[in-house]
Amino acid sequence: MGIKRKKSESEAMEDYDDDVVVDKKEKKKMKKMEKEKEKEKEKKKEILPSMIKNKEKRSAVHAKLKHQKKVEKRKKIKARDAEEKRALELGEEPPPRKIPRTIENTREFDETVCKPDDELFAGNDADEFSSVLKRERNPKILITTSRFNSTRGPAFISELLEVIPNAHYYKRGTYDLKKIVEYAKKQDFTSLIVVHTNRREPDALLIIGLPDGPTAHFKLSRLVLRKEIKNHGNPTSHEPELVLTNFTTCLGHRIGRLIQSLFPQEPNFRGRRVVTFHNQRDYIFFRHHRYIFETKESKQSDSKVKNRKDGKGEKNTQQKVIARLQECGPRFTLKLRSLQHETFDTKGGEYEWVHKVTNEWLLRPCIFQILLDSKLLIFLPV
Repeated sequence: MGIKRKKSESEAMEDYDDDVVVDKKEKKKMKKMEKEKEKEKEKKKEILPSMIKNKEKRSAVHAKLKHQKKVEKRKKIKARDAEEKRALELGEEPPPRKIPRTIENTREFDETVCKPDDELFAGNDADEFSSVLKRERNPKILITTSRFNSTRGPAFISELLEVIPNAHYYKRGTYDLKKIVEYAKKQDFTSLIVVHTNRREPDALLIIGLPDGPTAHFKLSRLVLRKEIKNHGNPTSHEPELVLTNFTTCLGHRIGRLIQSLFPQEPNFRGRRVVTFHNQRDYIFFRHHRYIFETKESKQSDSKVKNRKDGKGEKNTQQKVIARLQECGPRFTLKLRSLQHETFDTKGGEYEWVHKVTNEWLLRPCIFQILLDSKLLIFLPV
């Protein structure tokens, strides 16, 4: 039988120190675990607005949470501004600002985006809109309705007549659309606009380029007339300025030229009218504004320059030029449904582009995984 060797004092002290270090680490871990448990309990104790049945209490809790988020956001902005100011005072570069994640900057790259040296721009001189855009012909627009008109349709058409110069309204009656197209060609109209209504509400626009097309069918939504806009302005008879944004793809370039052919190419800047067609996520947003430039005096007191007699700071006035906008209406959104070659023909017409509902977005891995986890994914027959 072997005899156990007794530990020396130095070895005993080392073991004691190791035990103390282990105990400290264990205590830290325990404290962390306790803090995490407390946080989880606090989260569980937090009463969400959706858990409250009483409407008044629910709205009060919601307002309180919204206010807390605003306060936290302001604190972050103040801290960021203070860091930037400190960096500028020290002569250093300010920290880079974070880029917010939006639908636009996370969108997949579109291969049909046109470049300045693209062949598409070279063919602009020979397309259907070249005569109007080169100012060889003045645009002349015929506006009509569908066979079954509504009460809100004429109000929308009357405002369209004020937006588009040299536009004329004709009642549809019982005439077929092909006969109206032939009549418009004989009368030297450059475009034909048909306002379609459904359930007493305008819901579609058909724009036909004359005499050779093309024909664009748009879905119209979110219509707001002038009288429904707060503090609206009244437009003048001056020819407006036209602003087209984000018509960068091949299809967008063609639609942009179709819209451009509706308006004269010599705007009258004295009228200070602007008509905007903004394309975003394949929706075209229409706005009609008047603008004005004003000079505003801003007073700034100089603490360095002081008056010797009364010791008060002198005030320097600086003039700033400010632009103000006033919306004239109407306001609506367009969504392209189809683009057809030549004039309107439902039977023998050839389509350049047709909107189709596809399941390509399901191929994105993040969306597919979310739907798969939430058991909302349904496979449809092809």
